[in-house]
Amino acid sequence: MAEIKDPENTIIMTLKDGDVIIQLLPDVAPKHTERMKELARAGAYDNVCFHRVIDGFMAQTGDVANGNMENNFNIGRAGTGASDLPDLPAEFSKIPHARGSLGAARSQNPNSANSQFFINFKDNDFLNGQYTVYGQVISGMEHVDAITRGEPPVNPDRMISVKVAADV
Repeated sequence: MAEIKDPENTIIMTLKDGDVIIQLLPDVAPKHTERMKELARAGAYDNVCFHRVIDGFMAQTGDVANGNMENNFNIGRAGTGASDLPDLPAEFSKIPHARGSLGAARSQNPNSANSQFFINFKDNDFLNGQYTVYGQVISGMEHVDAITRGEPPVNPDRMISVKVAADV
């Protein structure tokens, strides 16, 4: 496991194969960082499935309003209506959508991100400046690479638990 230098802004996401450590970027996207920590601390991400996993692109999860999204799949929900909290304004930056980066899922409205996010399997430069980047996997990317593919997957993988490192 990578050394955790800033536990207040580090997420430990437990998947079936092991832990994924994500360094959040509060200086780049403070509202998105705070939202992820708030939902993690509430246990809202625990047992939520990866409902959209596209090989060679990304794995999307975080629909806390409908953790069993595979039973009610609607790609149009993207970042919308996923929590009881208000949608977030875009926090675009120069940070690229590189392999392992955490991006905010949203609808066509740039200011519609809420609880859903995706982790890029590879550098996806075509997303740069269009979706908020607010974290980077610093350890455990091999566990992300092993997430079951599909839209939605027949037997989707889930985030077993998502915690702020400072709370562990």
